[in-house]
Amino acid sequence: MNYLKISFGIFIVLAASRFIPHPPNFTSLIALSFYVPLFLGKRFIPALLICFIITDIFIGFHAIVVFTWGSVVFISLTSHLFQKNIYMRIIGAVCGSLVFYIISNFGVWSLGSYGYSLDGLLVCYIAAIPFYTNTLISTILYSALIESINTVYKKYNLA
Repeated sequence: MNYLKISFGIFIVLAASRFIPHPPNFTSLIALSFYVPLFLGKRFIPALLICFIITDIFIGFHAIVVFTWGSVVFISLTSHLFQKNIYMRIIGAVCGSLVFYIISNFGVWSLGSYGYSLDGLLVCYIAAIPFYTNTLISTILYSALIESINTVYKKYNLA
């Protein structure tokens, strides 16, 4: 039952940040992809991915879902590498936003609209910089919020 309650909470946070009007790519997705398995365990990766898929049902599927969902799984599976302290966790979350940028935009390029050349790949990544900026800023802000909640939780032993 606890798993379901926590999974529902993850869904509420993710859905709220994706459904409430926001600048493109300004969501809690990367921060949650990083912190959920780090703090709650890898057993919540399927719940996180299902929440992502459910919100995509309403937002709309796109041609690069394999790349976006794949990057979320990759970020989730590697988050434990950054668990040492708060600084490493923030660095890990920021790295997660970079991984998402690299993988998802490779997916965009692979569709062919930028041409199958090195120049096309570079143009694709350059065109995506404004989206990456929003991803990076939102990841930092949501990470700070999650770290703050974690600090309060530990300080007051709210287990």
